[in-house]
Amino acid sequence: MRRILTACLLQTMRFDTVKDADPRKDYELYCQRMEKSGVKFAVDEETVEPDGSIVIKVRKQYNSYKTDGYLD
Repeated sequence: MRRILTACLLQTMRFDTVKDADPRKDYELYCQRMEKSGVKFAVDEETVEPDGSIVIKVRKQYNSYKTDGYLD
């Protein structure tokens, strides 16, 4: 029998300036939603592109699995 002991997602996300969207506001709302839902996460890298969009690399909890060693 196999069992997942710990798990983590590594994502690269882009918050665009499409249709005059504010990428900084979208990014902050994304983080607030994760905090509100109790998802553990860590932003490893944040880059502002020449067009104003924001690219982040984030590690976040997968489902409700433990994140031992991933987000310490």
